[in-house]
Amino acid sequence: MTENEITDLLHQWEESYKKGLLSFWILFSLTQRPMYAYEMKTEIIKFSQDSISADDNSIYRALKRFTKTGLIEGKLYPSPSGPARKYFSLTAVGTELLRKFIERNILIFKSEEFSTTIQSFLDINK
Repeated sequence: MTENEITDLLHQWEESYKKGLLSFWILFSLTQRPMYAYEMKTEIIKFSQDSISADDNSIYRALKRFTKTGLIEGKLYPSPSGPARKYFSLTAVGTELLRKFIERNILIFKSEEFSTTIQSFLDINK
């Protein structure tokens, strides 16, 4: 397999991986404060260290889905310029779901055994 083919496969894999994590990044952004959709987009880019970006449609679809399932709630607030903005915040259910997801899927990367194994793999395969 050529280097270009490996690079193409890597991009495909990363695209699937990133789409799957968009839910996490949206909910995680709401741990900071209530936000409207455009602010979330900026926070996702910041928190993911510019490795994740999302188009507006993906964010709005997720917000609609999360509102319907009770993970977030939205409230309209007047805007100093233009129409009212809908600010979203985590519900107690959303907070609990996010906490459990982080414990099960994110904190694993923090374990010494896992990080040592990853570093060993990287050292051997330079």
